[in-house]
Amino acid sequence: MRLGIGSRVVSDVEKSVSEPVAPRSWPVPAYDLPAGYTHLYSGKVRDLYETPDDRLLFVASDRISAFDWVLPTEIPDKGRILTAMSLWWFDRLEGVVPNHVITTRVPAGVAKRAMVCSKLDMFPIECVARGYLAGSGLTEYQAQKAICGVNLPPGLKDGSKLPKTIFTPATKAPVGGHDENVTFDEVVASIGQDEAQTLRRLSVAIYDRAAWIAEDRGLILADTKFEFGERPDGQIVLADEVLTPDSSRYWPVEDWQPGQPQLSFDKQFVRDWLASPASGWDRNSGQGPPPLPDEVVEKTRAKYIEAYERLTGKRFT
Repeated sequence: MRLGIGSRVVSDVEKSVSEPVAPRSWPVPAYDLPAGYTHLYSGKVRDLYETPDDRLLFVASDRISAFDWVLPTEIPDKGRILTAMSLWWFDRLEGVVPNHVITTRVPAGVAKRAMVCSKLDMFPIECVARGYLAGSGLTEYQAQKAICGVNLPPGLKDGSKLPKTIFTPATKAPVGGHDENVTFDEVVASIGQDEAQTLRRLSVAIYDRAAWIAEDRGLILADTKFEFGERPDGQIVLADEVLTPDSSRYWPVEDWQPGQPQLSFDKQFVRDWLASPASGWDRNSGQGPPPLPDEVVEKTRAKYIEAYERLTGKRFT
């Protein structure tokens, strides 16, 4: 089954066994899992297994991607950081939206980087919520003064705060492909009016709660993306990772200055190096990126850790 605006993903399991592996693929890590765990699917960062009791083991690897390539170099502890941040946020979103996590009691080989989750019927939509202008939203605004059909006032700059939180959905592309922004009407046509309205309402509510929490800790949550699924009883729940540096754009409050690119707690060190002459890599060559130098790996790891520690107030160990 192809992921797209015109199709409904029946489950993570069906996605894993029916979606072809992209040419830009990578070996699945040997996690030394006990007997009975079946590998179902690997994305750019996550590996999905079916557990012996017919649930999903959701593992965050240390892989990192950039420019739609999974890089040959991993970032040590990245998967542990992303998992810890997601769990921290799931706790703080109780009362706003239920989530897919069942337990964090997982095999020793994936300790602190995995969680056992419910199987869900997943919606084929990247639910993006924006409170600030950046990234693909900035590009679309500069061309149309709107994002995903949502009109915005003139005069906004790179990094400007938007008048209110907006929902700017995108299609879910296969590994190695580009997500494409779509309008709310296209989402309605894909999944139905009631479901589309629920995803929009939940996305905005989660963003608003998270932005308030992050700002209290000295971070601006510029934008973020969510994935939702549906339980057999029809309840819509939050799935996948949530509000991590991989799925969100965080800026330090003290450095925010509209009108220019903002400092970000993500893999910008990686993108900058790959785009520089130092990497020797041509993005248009069709060849994969080279290994990252140690300095870039260390700086990127430090940024992920800093985001976790600033947000949670806990030391990463």
